[in-house]
Amino acid sequence: MQFTLLHYDKETSARTGILQTDHGEIQTPVFMPVGTLGAVKTFSPQELKALSTEIILGNTYHLYLRPGDEIVKNAGGLHDFISWEGPILTDSGGFQVFSLARLNKISDEGVEFQSHLDGSSHLFTPEKSMNIQRNLGADIIMAFDECPPGNVDKKVAMKAVERTHKWAESCVNYLKENHPLYNWNQTFFPIVQGNVYPELRKQSIQELCSFSTCGMAIGGLAVGEEKSAMLEMVHLCTEYLPVEQPRYLMGVGKPSDLVKTIAMGVDMFDCVLPTRNGRNGHAFTRNGQLHLRNARFREDQAVLELGCTCATCAGGFSRAYLRHLYTSKEMLSGILVSMHNIHHFQSLMVDIRTAISDDSWSLLIQQWPVLQQGQKSTKTTTSQEPV
Repeated sequence: MQFTLLHYDKETSARTGILQTDHGEIQTPVFMPVGTLGAVKTFSPQELKALSTEIILGNTYHLYLRPGDEIVKNAGGLHDFISWEGPILTDSGGFQVFSLARLNKISDEGVEFQSHLDGSSHLFTPEKSMNIQRNLGADIIMAFDECPPGNVDKKVAMKAVERTHKWAESCVNYLKENHPLYNWNQTFFPIVQGNVYPELRKQSIQELCSFSTCGMAIGGLAVGEEKSAMLEMVHLCTEYLPVEQPRYLMGVGKPSDLVKTIAMGVDMFDCVLPTRNGRNGHAFTRNGQLHLRNARFREDQAVLELGCTCATCAGGFSRAYLRHLYTSKEMLSGILVSMHNIHHFQSLMVDIRTAISDDSWSLLIQQWPVLQQGQKSTKTTTSQEPV
């Protein structure tokens, strides 16, 4: 995999680039829809491609539990299994082990846990995570890391940084001895930890840089810490991460947060917000979210957003109709609103890349009123799992 920087914005640290994989190129900054179980909820691969989606995300923990990574391997890898021809990134499963599963024991070896599905016992080690991701065959594979909750004390955060470093080293050693199963390359991204402690973030970056060849991730944020602390840590990380490699901010996806962190130099994002909110009747617009369950939309014949070219708006589906579908628990509600939301996020990324290339960042903010709205200092909540 190769990353080429194309242009830096004159007003901010935002930059555009091209990430070349064996399954195609990715324009950065990029937003990656989340297909936790091998599917972005309510979408076919063809629909995602039509919405200018260049890369999707899958999850090691979930695909290991079902259908099983060996089944995916026997199908020729995740690309063939889900009929997606573009690049794929798989998370290591570390976040899910710590957030979803019933933990039994954490040690330097790995994590013993019970499945959230049936209570069965499992052991995830760095080597196990790499083996599963090798079977899945994603283009970008993530390190197995320890992700503590937000605002833990410094001793807990320090231990997680130390363990994350040891586990990353184990991941790299495994990959040196076990080459990709398929006829394409897999690129390993270490994950920076350190919670909200600047010195631990710096330590984590310094220790992990030697394991990175073409990309590093910022993890352990949007897990309950104050929004101001999250932004502070992202800014610090972008100051120390390798300039020539893509920076991936995990699980952060509010449009205002995307723009703020892209301005700091972040290149890659994933989040379930477009589809999760879509299934819950929340539509993103340039002026903010519409909560379609509200009674004020009962007779509103306008489309979700005037001028939007998504299939939902172009098809003339009104807010009143979408509200009716949602309150009637019709599946079509989630499909139509999610389609609009993915289109909204990908359109934002196109406009961001254009603004960087044209040195027109201020104009971008003017064209997206939602980006001008002040953000209260509220606690962040994780957006990395579907509900």
